[in-house]
Amino acid sequence: MTKHISDSAKIGQNTKIGFNTIVEENVEIGENCLIGHNVIIHNGSKIGNAVRIDDNTIIGKNPLFSPRSIFKADKFEPANIDDDCLIGANVVIYIGCTIGKKNLIADMSTIRENVSIGNLNIIGRNVAIENFVEIGNRNKFETNVYITAYSKIEDYCFIAPAVATSNDNYMGRDKERYQHFQGITIKRGGRIGVNATILPGKTIEQDGMVAAGSVVTKDVPKEKIVLGSPAREFGKVNDKQLLKNNLDKE
Repeated sequence: MTKHISDSAKIGQNTKIGFNTIVEENVEIGENCLIGHNVIIHNGSKIGNAVRIDDNTIIGKNPLFSPRSIFKADKFEPANIDDDCLIGANVVIYIGCTIGKKNLIADMSTIRENVSIGNLNIIGRNVAIENFVEIGNRNKFETNVYITAYSKIEDYCFIAPAVATSNDNYMGRDKERYQHFQGITIKRGGRIGVNATILPGKTIEQDGMVAAGSVVTKDVPKEKIVLGSPAREFGKVNDKQLLKNNLDKE
């Protein structure tokens, strides 16, 4: 047997499915899709039209919960991937994810449960997006970015390689931490340079910019550049770089 497709699955016209692929019960796959080899699409997942899913990728994975985890088992909606998305090889997209149209999710990325992603985003290689994250439209996450749980990223944001974010000021000790988990917020047009670190609960305001290697311990003001460890205000974003002057180029 080179593949298993449940009798209850619905497969659209002109959709091609590779070897050793498993399509479970009540899955819906639209028309003109290309599903690679060794792909697993779990129960109830919905895939739109003209979606490409590359080899060894898992859609609709159930999360694991350690007895020590702050997160507990819950009832999740099936994963939902909208039209014209490109999903790379060895990607894991968990149950409860909602992914909009025309997103590119590159090889080895992981998107946890209860994540919503808008349209036309680029999520680079080996990006990790934790649970309870909300992402808007037209953002770019480059290789090895880590987005912590409970974060919100609006539209037109740029996050350079190896950016790390955090949501726990207590560093895993003291039960008081359970009351204070807070991810980061990046407002419309915010940008973060390579290898920067954003600490829990911090906000990068609209068109705020974090220089490479900085450690952000305070909110970043609108249209300002911060630099250093800890990051301090360095100057104003050049007018030519402001989002309002670049939307026609996006």
